[in-house]
Amino acid sequence: MNNHLQSHDLKRLVLPTGRLAASPDASGASREAFWRSLQTLAITRVVIAIVLLIYVSFNGKKAFMEAARLFDVATCLVYLLLALGFFALVLRSRRRFLLQLLPQILLDIGVISMLYVAAGGARSGLAILYLFPLAGCAILAPLVWALFCTSMVSLVMLGESGYQIAQAASDVSISQSGLYGAAFFAAVLVLNRLAAKLIRQEALAARRGEDLQLQLAINRMVIADMEDGILVVSSEGVILTANPAAERMLGMTFMAAQMRFRLTDIAALMPVAEAFFAWLLRFSAGGNEQPVVEGQAVFVTIKPPEESLSYSGGAMRGMRHDLAAHLKLRFAKVYAEDRATDRTVIFLQDVTRIENQAQQLKLASMGRLTASIAHEVRNPLSSISYAAALLGEELASPAQTRLLTIVGDNVTRLNCMIEDILKLSRKVQPQTSPLALADFLAETVAEFRETHGLAPDLIRLGNMASWQAWFDPLHLREVVLNLLSNAQRYASGRSGSIRIYAAADLAGRLELHVQDDGAPITPEVRAHLFEPFYTTSSKGTGLGLYLARELCMNNGAMLDYEYHTGEGDIEPAGGRFVVTLAMAHPH
Repeated sequence: MNNHLQSHDLKRLVLPTGRLAASPDASGASREAFWRSLQTLAITRVVIAIVLLIYVSFNGKKAFMEAARLFDVATCLVYLLLALGFFALVLRSRRRFLLQLLPQILLDIGVISMLYVAAGGARSGLAILYLFPLAGCAILAPLVWALFCTSMVSLVMLGESGYQIAQAASDVSISQSGLYGAAFFAAVLVLNRLAAKLIRQEALAARRGEDLQLQLAINRMVIADMEDGILVVSSEGVILTANPAAERMLGMTFMAAQMRFRLTDIAALMPVAEAFFAWLLRFSAGGNEQPVVEGQAVFVTIKPPEESLSYSGGAMRGMRHDLAAHLKLRFAKVYAEDRATDRTVIFLQDVTRIENQAQQLKLASMGRLTASIAHEVRNPLSSISYAAALLGEELASPAQTRLLTIVGDNVTRLNCMIEDILKLSRKVQPQTSPLALADFLAETVAEFRETHGLAPDLIRLGNMASWQAWFDPLHLREVVLNLLSNAQRYASGRSGSIRIYAAADLAGRLELHVQDDGAPITPEVRAHLFEPFYTTSSKGTGLGLYLARELCMNNGAMLDYEYHTGEGDIEPAGGRFVVTLAMAHPH
């Protein structure tokens, strides 16, 4: 009801003069602006009433108890009380704008007219006070009302001058009152036109603001519903905003925090930070005339913080996506119109799901391949091996014996390759309880020492505390034995040259490290390290590390090779294999 009355009053206020052709009275912002202006007018009236009261109280031209001075003081006191009343009314009630405005303007004109006449008319200098109510009426009321009030003021001044002339006053000129009246009419017309222009601009700005807010809401809805993640960062790498998809992919929340973070402040985002700053250097080197969106994509692997992971029950679930997310990054530079500030939009696409689907297809194909290998390849290899053994019993020539040895070695190598491929088809067995790493690794390392006849102090097993992980024991045994075999091949053979230990990373995830004191793998070899059939050893099949990584992926874990700077004599610089495990809570 109140909103209807306000709108009705404002329509009556603005429509008669056509001042608001776009009807901003329907806008809440315009109504609020009118009421704020009326409040300002009421406050100004209180200040003027106080100033007038002080002026007439200390006017030395009249005696304190003189009737004329008492009349002036009483008039100012009544004016101050009424001004306070109007101010309180404006604060408490926002109904019938025009009915509140006009009595206030008429009060101002009446009080100023009484003081003007009592002070002697135009020669008193109080005519300038008429500008206050007339300016307020010109701004807030229709032009017709503003001209009406100006006419009243002009008639008062002309009437007072005519009365003085009739009384034969020598220092009175009616032309002075006429000039005041003309100046007031001109001021009212100018102020009214300026106010009309400002109100139209305010109404247009209000409509544009509403359109902008609506567009921003639509943009937020579209961005929030996108499957691709979006990060907006500054040139210093400060995260300014992120959509929900990006937060889900990275496993963390940015917008809920009270402070902004840099990409380099979060350990899990270091791959994104490195890719961003590398792209920024290339962009700067190529000049700012490059297209906004770079066509070249970057692939990074992100390990979300541990608090974003969830494991429930005793069964091991496929959690590769939780342990690590493989993201495709694209970068776009966005400038402001003045190009003084710039932002970079990082588009994130989670390709982990695509890789999982490819993994499922690969495992299905591998199953069919292993069945074919078991029937078509293994049996002929057994026949070749048996025939070579029989020939070895009859031949005595060294050259023939060497040739049979070559045949036997290659048969053994092919058989090992088949065994590795067959291991990939072994399904993960559901775990009813987590695997205790301390006992499991101690038993596996002891078996490896005995099988390979190693010195007891060659492999140093770190303190496993009470770490537990979800991992199929047979698969983890294959992974550890494979990594130990690789470490033995390149280690120096000194005491403690091979180290295996568990540790928590910066994000709190459980990692199993296998490290040797040999030379680190070169970046060129590192790029192909986990590819099938890729090997730098003449005795290897090229399937060992590939097999280890596939078994880790099947168990919701991740195998990778990383370089580290080391910690002095305790942990020298080099490289190491890291298995990120699906961790159970330690008991």
